Amino acid sequence: MDHVIAETRTGKVRGITQDGVAIFKGIPYGGPTTDSRRFAPPTPPQAWSGVRDAIAFGPRSFQDDNAFAMPPELLKLLPLRDPEPMSEDCLVLNVWTPAVNDGRRRPVMFWCHGGAFIVGSGASPWYDGANLARKGDVVVVTINHRLNVFGFLHLDDLGGGEEFAGAGNAGMLDIVLALEWVRDNIASFGGDPANVTIFGESGGGAKVCILMAMPAARGLFHKAIVQSGPVVQTATREDATATARAVLEELGLGALQLPELRRLPAAKLNDAQAAVVRKNNMLSFANRRRLGFNPVADGVTVSGPFAPTAPALAKDIPLMIGTTKDEMHLFFGLHPAFAQLDEAAARTTVKALAGERADRIFDLYRQTRPAASLRDIVLAIATDCAMRIPSLTIAERKVDQHGAPVYVYLFTRETPVLNGKLKSPHALDIPYVFDNVADGGFTGDSPDRFALADRMSRTWMAFARTGNPNNSTIPDWPAYDRARRPTFIWDKECRVEMDPYQAERTAWND
Repeated sequence: MDHVIAETRTGKVRGITQDGVAIFKGIPYGGPTTDSRRFAPPTPPQAWSGVRDAIAFGPRSFQDDNAFAMPPELLKLLPLRDPEPMSEDCLVLNVWTPAVNDGRRRPVMFWCHGGAFIVGSGASPWYDGANLARKGDVVVVTINHRLNVFGFLHLDDLGGGEEFAGAGNAGMLDIVLALEWVRDNIASFGGDPANVTIFGESGGGAKVCILMAMPAARGLFHKAIVQSGPVVQTATREDATATARAVLEELGLGALQLPELRRLPAAKLNDAQAAVVRKNNMLSFANRRRLGFNPVADGVTVSGPFAPTAPALAKDIPLMIGTTKDEMHLFFGLHPAFAQLDEAAARTTVKALAGERADRIFDLYRQTRPAASLRDIVLAIATDCAMRIPSLTIAERKVDQHGAPVYVYLFTRETPVLNGKLKSPHALDIPYVFDNVADGGFTGDSPDRFALADRMSRTWMAFARTGNPNNSTIPDWPAYDRARRPTFIWDKECRVEMDPYQAERTAWND
């Protein structure tokens, strides 16, 4: 392991080389976000003299580590390292590259971490970019940014005035600043600032959707991948104001006391946001981008993003979008209540998801899945309501622009862990995309996992390179259209299907 130095506009950084990859961690891309800068738009980083060490991950945003109340047996499978310290000053990024200062211009893959805008960081072992950089000759960037109350507290409509303008989208402006850092500095790390792909899963995919509708982000990226993170409509000003009022209530503050928000300890704000999140019903997944802490469609920083149409800003951006087959099994697959459902409870649960269409949709899924348990029928409906159908809506609206192509996939590979109860759950695709399946913790230890990881990672890198995912490791993958609806199926045997689960898809549109 040797040290390697790269130069940024604000100073030199020292990383390490390991197995043919240069790795830099914790590079500042923004300035302080504390005190008077709390809730404010980010500022560029302060310059330093000498050489700054970039060999350890930087701090993550304040967050509630138990936000999703995962059961212990599931937590053991997820890639948790010793957590980095939390800090409001969390605007740092990480870079994996085959070489620095060699004059090459490699595709840049800019990863937005998941966590529903409330938790997460770019330091997860699943997001380690070494394998992509090593075998694909690409540069991988992951970032930290402000989350939850620190990044998405909309105060514009509570009398905050200019002092708090844009606070509801501060976390997204952090990501834009990180993309500007890539534009200005990535050439020193062997990357091409004119060939940047933004990609992310879950909340990270949602961030990609939002970036596609942000004027400030235009020109900073050139391709986009949304993994299990569709956002057709983000929070309205009314939605976001309701969340802000809930935070103030938790803190015992009134709308006339907004300046007090900058004087409170960060830990107290963190406790308040956690309390607000816990009051949201987990079954309201269909409305999750309008409840709690999310970017706000304020008509200035963010619009839509895909309502009523795809954003004109991103007409020429090629898009890849898809989901896993059994998304909701991650959240509810081990929940005792779902194992004990009777038909009345199942129909009541579906009504919370589908409203007046509930009985018709329930009956159809029961018909198309005759061998499925009530649990699996309900979770299939929840998966489609929250993830698959909105993803297809985005694809359709992208197609309707008659601009850059969109490619649709469905990840159906199931994991055998926990006796197969999780099936093909939310987040299972991540280690395959990054080719980080060696530990077998979440994917299972079947030897054929390596072949699928190789195909997926090479396909993601092919898309990042050219805007077309096709490569020698997969069957031909046509761009999506409304007539045939070609969908790439990721499984032990990869293939393309035309309009899979057609009857279930059309039921949501009737």
